[in-house]
Amino acid sequence: MSRIGSVGDGISAENANWSFAGSVADTFDDHVSKSVPLYEQGHELICGLSDFFVKPDSLVYELGCSTGTLTMALAQHQAGKPTARYIGVDIEPDMVAKAEAKRTQLGLKNVSFVADDVSQVDLQPCDLVVAYYTVQFIRPSRRQELIDRIYKALQWGGALILFEKVRGPDARFQDIVTAMYSYDYKLKQGYDAEEIVSKARSLKGIMEPFSTQGNVDMLKRAGFQDIMTIMKFICFEGFVAIK
Repeated sequence: MSRIGSVGDGISAENANWSFAGSVADTFDDHVSKSVPLYEQGHELICGLSDFFVKPDSLVYELGCSTGTLTMALAQHQAGKPTARYIGVDIEPDMVAKAEAKRTQLGLKNVSFVADDVSQVDLQPCDLVVAYYTVQFIRPSRRQELIDRIYKALQWGGALILFEKVRGPDARFQDIVTAMYSYDYKLKQGYDAEEIVSKARSLKGIMEPFSTQGNVDMLKRAGFQDIMTIMKFICFEGFVAIK
């Protein structure tokens, strides 16, 4: 029998059965900002980068938008271009409902949210796609297909901003990043040992990160040639890939 354990911040999960559904949406923003280094700073960086790609008639996607925080931050950052449109996509209806409630409260008319599988959603021609710690949850056998479709949907000169947890390039480096992040960093954030283990157990087979090189190779196979790392902290990395 799979034991349910607390992963912190009022969230519980079973072994190899992490889910973003249900009550996770209620505390997701607090949990992810504590457990992912530079999470809010990554949002700020992406908003700044959007200046180079968002035009007055642009369509912008956030794939795996969760509660819509970043999607709406992008729209607010580009408030001087009110005819640009922003679509957040998430597979969990509870996350989308939370995002829609926040959007209504903010009165953002050029933002919409869709409950759909990001690996299958029909992408229209666009200038910017953001995947913020999302692709790592897509089954590896379907990951390349998603990046291929993003590349095809982007207008020439448009960009994919991809943030991912990444594996070390070899076993020694993987041991180092595991110790520094999974133990040292999380303990400093206030999670206890049982919560850390429960989270790691819940993500088995659910989150499968690639290495830095694995992500770059995947982007290149899709057609991207201009690729740069824009943020790196231990095993968390942000890439910008321009078509």
